[in-house]
Amino acid sequence: MRESAALVIVQFVETMTGIKAVQAYRREPRNQEIFEDIADDYREINEKTFRLLAVFMPGVKLVGNITTGVVLLYGGYQVLNGQMTIGTLAAFLLYLRMFFEPMQEISQFFNTFQSASSALEKLAGVLAQRSAIRDPQRPVEMTTVRGDIDFHDVEFSYVDGRPVLPDLDFLVPAGQTVALVGTTGAGKTTIAKLIARFYDPTSGSVTLDGVDLRDLAQTELRRHVVMVTQENFMFDGTVADNIRFGRPDATDDEVAAAAEAVGADRFINALPDGYDTDVAKRGGRLSAGQRQLVAFARACLADPAVLILDEATSSLDIPSERMVQRALETVLADRTSLVIAHRLSTVQVADRVLVLEHGRIVEDGAPEDLITRDDGRYAALHRAWVDSLA
Repeated sequence: MRESAALVIVQFVETMTGIKAVQAYRREPRNQEIFEDIADDYREINEKTFRLLAVFMPGVKLVGNITTGVVLLYGGYQVLNGQMTIGTLAAFLLYLRMFFEPMQEISQFFNTFQSASSALEKLAGVLAQRSAIRDPQRPVEMTTVRGDIDFHDVEFSYVDGRPVLPDLDFLVPAGQTVALVGTTGAGKTTIAKLIARFYDPTSGSVTLDGVDLRDLAQTELRRHVVMVTQENFMFDGTVADNIRFGRPDATDDEVAAAAEAVGADRFINALPDGYDTDVAKRGGRLSAGQRQLVAFARACLADPAVLILDEATSSLDIPSERMVQRALETVLADRTSLVIAHRLSTVQVADRVLVLEHGRIVEDGAPEDLITRDDGRYAALHRAWVDSLA
């Protein structure tokens, strides 16, 4: 019954969460059929469960009553024949009552016990999972962070035998802005996730100022490395609360300064309550571009030594993107930055471009130098991007 209930819940939540896609592709009838089949199975299992309970619980009482009746008849016969005293018969009856009353209580709670056992089994399975990313026993403390990022003989695979990064070596000096470009699946986001230590390399090492990221406590690493993705997330609360997410102790003036640095202050001041406007669940009251600007302001306020932008301007329209590009010159200054973008307009702020293909660096240089190579990969990507704007 528990397993069937889980299927009903999963199907319902999945359909309701993706209701726009369901409606867009006219999948309502099919999803309703699937839900009705699962619900029918759940109903049949519940009927079977209640039938078993209807037999089991009265059955225990019936056994107790029949036993009491048999003892009373046999004991009464013994008393009439003088082979047993009435006190002995009464003692036997009291013993039977003391025995069967707990049995009846156990039968009443047996269903609850089974439900608890089923839930405990699932919880035990989750608790038994060990995190792949763990803090070291003796983490290194870093008092000052310059922001040097070094990939040394890094190999990484999501699936054994299928390397995403076969053998990667590169150094990003502190304060440099590096753009990672390439076709889809080249390994750009994987590099970003390794720097943020969402994963550990299969072999080799990724270091921050010469310290292996695996030797740093995660709280220490998150203080110095911030990643802004295209799937920005807004929490329930006000605009100021979401900007202050990375630095809860930031003042209102610091929040406003961070928003102004990325150009988010214009739309925030136009909101009904300004910075105190409730963004609703998952930022439902903000557009995709506005949520992205809030995410930029959040990263700016956190003031990390290393900032990673993974397709962070993908949700912005052209005017907003140009505004953010101007803001990026301020946000990316004096910090190590990695910018991942398919829209090469974002790459213009970079000091250096790494062109990736199948997890390997095929070109490395300043964007103005790479664009002049007629047979270069970056030049070809740039021409394709320009043609797409025509």
